[in-house]
Amino acid sequence: MTTTERSFARRIDLTSLQLFVAVCELGSIGRAAEREFIAASAISKRLSDLEATLGTPLLYRHTRGVDLTPAGESLLHHARSVLYSLEKMQGELSEYADGVRGHVRVHANISAIVQFLPEDLGVFRRAHEEIKIDLEEHLSTEVLRAVQEGAADLGICHLAEGASELQSLVYRHDRLVLIVPTGHALADQGPLDFMASLDHDHVGLHTNSSIYVATRQAAMAAGRSIKLRIHVTGLDAMCRMIENGLGIGVMPGGAFELMRGGVGRRLTSVALTNDWAQREIRLVARDFSTLPVAARTLVAHLQASGEAVRTRAEPRAIATSLA
Repeated sequence: MTTTERSFARRIDLTSLQLFVAVCELGSIGRAAEREFIAASAISKRLSDLEATLGTPLLYRHTRGVDLTPAGESLLHHARSVLYSLEKMQGELSEYADGVRGHVRVHANISAIVQFLPEDLGVFRRAHEEIKIDLEEHLSTEVLRAVQEGAADLGICHLAEGASELQSLVYRHDRLVLIVPTGHALADQGPLDFMASLDHDHVGLHTNSSIYVATRQAAMAAGRSIKLRIHVTGLDAMCRMIENGLGIGVMPGGAFELMRGGVGRRLTSVALTNDWAQREIRLVARDFSTLPVAARTLVAHLQASGEAVRTRAEPRAIATSLA
């Protein structure tokens, strides 16, 4: 932080920001004064001082109340963000007083959340009750951005271009499969190339999802396009659409197996032979060595869990190759 930035931060009064937000929300200094139990003249003085500090008018004052200037609209956005961060900080710090001795912010993509994290985090939670984990689901690109910008301590996703500045470790492997209704023309053809599906309508995930990007790139490389009729935001919604004859789709095989007893009971998965269908899910951080102790403990647990799964899978792979 430069000297000028430090000086600016010291001159901004948090109480004045709170009062500014209250005036904006209520549209009146008088009503804000009633809600905040403070004299209207005191609020007016604070707002004038704030405008002097920033060197620009923030409000248009008139007989009916106030309206925001362009600068005021910008400040309102930032003020709400600052106050929200302070509330979140207060909440997290109060948990330490209640016995929580660690807090890890995790952003993960849907593949990791559906297939692997419920069990792995459940085991971790039982072994480390003093550590709190905040988990949010995002697209892989958004996970990487959150880690890069410091909004998340740890990311769990498929590594993509643009993540070269981040460190990553292998967590799990998954494979994409084609989901079709039972009895579909492709259901009994065994492992097939994704190109064989392009004559049929597709149900796809969000256009920025790693699965959609991979399938679109594969089709473009072959000079084809995907007949994408429906976009959904979740794997369960995809299964329901496919089950009702609205198309076929690509999703992680492990996630489909978990859904077989529910929305996927009248569906069939078909293995894909394409190299891009075999994927790595990785743990991502700006620098693993500088993570807080709680976050490093979680990383070690997730690494060990993934390694145990890979170790169990190796004997089966060897047996299959010898058969």
